[in-house]
Amino acid sequence: MDTSNKTITCVGVDRPTVTIDIFSDVVCPWCYIGKRRFEAGLADATADDDLGVDFKIVFKPYQLDPTAAPGVAGPVIDAYAKKFGGPEKADQIISHVTRTAAEEGLEFHMERSLRANTLLAHRLIWWAAQPDTPVTQDEMKERLLHAYFMDGTHVGDAAALADCAADIGADHDEVLSFLEGSCGTAEVAAELEHARDNGITAVPTYVFDGQWAVPGAQDAATFTKVLRRMAERALANTE
Repeated sequence: MDTSNKTITCVGVDRPTVTIDIFSDVVCPWCYIGKRRFEAGLADATADDDLGVDFKIVFKPYQLDPTAAPGVAGPVIDAYAKKFGGPEKADQIISHVTRTAAEEGLEFHMERSLRANTLLAHRLIWWAAQPDTPVTQDEMKERLLHAYFMDGTHVGDAAALADCAADIGADHDEVLSFLEGSCGTAEVAAELEHARDNGITAVPTYVFDGQWAVPGAQDAATFTKVLRRMAERALANTE
């Protein structure tokens, strides 16, 4: 399902919009698992009837490790071992998230994953949300998550990111030029600061209309319930 930041409206009908800001990182396994569960919940919430609202989904940046050296990448198992208390614990965590991901139809290969600074990746996701880009935020987010968890791509490398963007229809040289420049840097930095200022301390976190936060990779049924409730609230506020 395309959960891009584009909305669908009905001509001649004034419909309220529920905005969902999804704070996440492309090296966070629960963010990918949560993405699948949210997509399933959204599909369930809108499957049977028209809720009378439009949902606008926007991906917002969060860095699990903002101190990671730019341009440097290393095996994720080493990073997990350092963070969680050794290789054995790292293996346990990776096995657990891999099994959980498989339940959502995701085939993780984290033995290939390379932990890296994700600032460039977040700039690319920001770029995809701008007017007239040939790809959506959802497409870009999905490609980068797949690149990290399945392909072993260095998601902190500009050329590798440009390759990912080209895979989904963007111009490789245009994207590489963008990443090698400074456009979007200040905007992404401001969004990261906004997340810190508003108490986002873990991902994924889903913020509805800037007021209601749902933390974690909740099950699809929970997302369905929340989405329906927010639709009811948005309609009530227009009466």
